[in-house]
Amino acid sequence: MAVYVSSRNRLKILTFVASSSSAALYLLISTIPSILKMINFTNIALAAFQMPKVGLGTLGISSSEASTVINEALSLGYRLIDCAPVYFNEKEIGDAFHESTSGVPRTDVFITSKLASPFHRPEHVEPALRKTLNGAIMKICFSPEETANEILNFPVVHRFRRLASWAFKYVEFDPSARGWPDEACAEIDESDGGARIDPNVSIRDTWTAMEKLVDKGLVKHIGVANFPVMLLHDLLSYARIPPVVNQVEIHPYNQQTKLSSYCKSRNVAVQAYSPLGLPSYKGTEEPDLLSDPVLKEIAAAHGVTVAQVCLQWSLQQGYHVIVKSSKRNHLEENLLVSHKNEFASNPIQLTPEEMGRIASLDRNLRFTRPDDWWKDMPVFN
Repeated sequence: MAVYVSSRNRLKILTFVASSSSAALYLLISTIPSILKMINFTNIALAAFQMPKVGLGTLGISSSEASTVINEALSLGYRLIDCAPVYFNEKEIGDAFHESTSGVPRTDVFITSKLASPFHRPEHVEPALRKTLNGAIMKICFSPEETANEILNFPVVHRFRRLASWAFKYVEFDPSARGWPDEACAEIDESDGGARIDPNVSIRDTWTAMEKLVDKGLVKHIGVANFPVMLLHDLLSYARIPPVVNQVEIHPYNQQTKLSSYCKSRNVAVQAYSPLGLPSYKGTEEPDLLSDPVLKEIAAAHGVTVAQVCLQWSLQQGYHVIVKSSKRNHLEENLLVSHKNEFASNPIQLTPEEMGRIASLDRNLRFTRPDDWWKDMPVFN
């Protein structure tokens, strides 16, 4: 059997009678390099996109607890792990996968990462990705025989992470070192009150560079975070490879219904971060989502927690959610409410009346407020 590429770049197979089976095998093997060059990874990326409904966020997971949290999450059924260079734990997360005793095949795990703000110029996009692969994803292998090429075939979303459209000035880094040192926080995740924002980097230039990552087969999908409608609309007007997901802050106090409706109309999945309201960012005078009387009443009616009600509210609207916890009981609790989730034997279902009551709680209250960090650079206004 021999394989060749036609003039229309379509793989075709010709069957012929070979005088020697070994000769036929040699011929087939010799054509593999040319075949691989003709694989259209872009078309693969645009194929059906299926992402787990509930994912585990790794922000705040310390070095000492990473191994336990990741192993327990995989054992319980989590199949999406959301990472980022600016969480400063990608090395530890990668080590945790490597040391996991969960028995979960690495190919079953959906890994996401993000593009840090100093690396939005086109020439810095791929080196930044390779830094992440070297720091975390390359370590996510469960046996010595697995190769780098196999690991790069993970269903990775290298998310285009911007709070709106700001890029930071470039920061030098060591591409061979795994992870980021603690002191790098002030360099890659701080804007110095907006002084380090680079006003000369366009979203289009960055996105084009990210599309090339898909073309090269380095990632399977690309997406965005914190994009309001106008930025997303503009991106979709020129994107050769459209974003598969927009990760935004969504919870009953910040429902973003118009943005969500637009995403759905353009086939962009909505992934809610801080679906429980991000209590650690809450101001002293601001309401506590998990203490809301309406949510508490609905939770009591179903015999579940307020957190489970919040997650179910998101899932019933078709959103994906990123949950965070280092405690096993909370990790399990967050999975058991998943809408149409194979792990939930008796999942709750909120009634139309209950969904309406939750809709009335919207306050447009964001707990993630980059305007507080970037001073004169408003992001969502």
